[in-house]
Amino acid sequence: MTTQYNIAVSVDTFYIAAQSDPSAQRYVFAYTITIRNHSNEDVQLLRRHWLITDANGKQTEVDGDGVIGEQPKLAPGSSYQYTSGAVLETPVGTMQGHYEMVTKQQEQFNAAIPLFRLAMPNILN
Repeated sequence: MTTQYNIAVSVDTFYIAAQSDPSAQRYVFAYTITIRNHSNEDVQLLRRHWLITDANGKQTEVDGDGVIGEQPKLAPGSSYQYTSGAVLETPVGTMQGHYEMVTKQQEQFNAAIPLFRLAMPNILN
């Protein structure tokens, strides 16, 4: 997904069976996000906003400063990668959202995080 400021966000997801307990409706997922700055200017990630939806339609919104305790700065052509997690009550769900970013000139904009699926392996076969 690209914004007018040419920031690309890609996601890889993983089911964590060792921390999950399906009998207690606890499904743990990790996701690795890569943010790439394809623009010609420095940008900084200030905040995040998530909409997490499970298979029952339960939605949770999460807002906070930075990601994993950081507010990374990305120079032109650079990327930033981090891994975090989510716990759902169902074996399938989705996440989407945006990062609030700012340029050196203090222009604020949102970089979209595309909708991605969290799914226990072989659940969707």
